[in-house]
Amino acid sequence: MAMNRKNLSGLLGAASLVFAAHTSAAPTEHVVHLTAKKFDYSPSAITVKKGEPVAIEIVSSDRKHGFTIAALGIRSDVLPGQTNVVRFTPQTTGTFDFHCDLFCGSGHEGMAGTLVVVD
Repeated sequence: MAMNRKNLSGLLGAASLVFAAHTSAAPTEHVVHLTAKKFDYSPSAITVKKGEPVAIEIVSSDRKHGFTIAALGIRSDVLPGQTNVVRFTPQTTGTFDFHCDLFCGSGHEGMAGTLVVVD
């Protein structure tokens, strides 16, 4: 069968609808903005939903920090002047501690927060 413009146009239109339907079915990523500064994360408590993709965008306002949620196997350096993104999809509900794992001075041990994963 020869492909004419009408057939090609119809085929491309059908392909566009299939692509749009497929891409709109993907879950939306929940973006959380987190600031790291000497001895503090702001906000210090984050709530997300189980099974929902999460992107934590972390910015350091002063120096290099670390970000880790050991119970979920998540770890990242947080470099000043950059947006550092940590992506994951939580599969377990509960409360998980996060903290800075790069020594940033006296008071470093208090640089922590909690991630709460709900149904």
